[in-house]
Amino acid sequence: MSEASALRTRKCKPCEGAGQPLSPEAIERLLRQLDGWAYRDGAITKTFRFPNYWQTMAFVNATAWISHREDHHPDLHVGYHTCRIDYRTHAIDGISENDFICAAKVDALLEL
Repeated sequence: MSEASALRTRKCKPCEGAGQPLSPEAIERLLRQLDGWAYRDGAITKTFRFPNYWQTMAFVNATAWISHREDHHPDLHVGYHTCRIDYRTHAIDGISENDFICAAKVDALLEL
């Protein structure tokens, strides 16, 4: 099983006020398990591109379903052909493993 596959099989843990943000080293290690995600401005982020608006919105809705199931919600920045996702864990004012679990699940939406 690949590292990204292992992340996507996990479930987010409740984080309301619990835990510490991941260290920069841990963030870099986990980023290497994902494709195309970067750490910027206190979030892990990736921009997804689509050929048209309805495919962009289908992706947004599927991402919302993942967010609901995991109870972990990203910031979404939606345009006609793009959706940028920013994950950060507001409850700990930093990055948690939950951010990487959800990012891996979002990436899996587009795998064939």
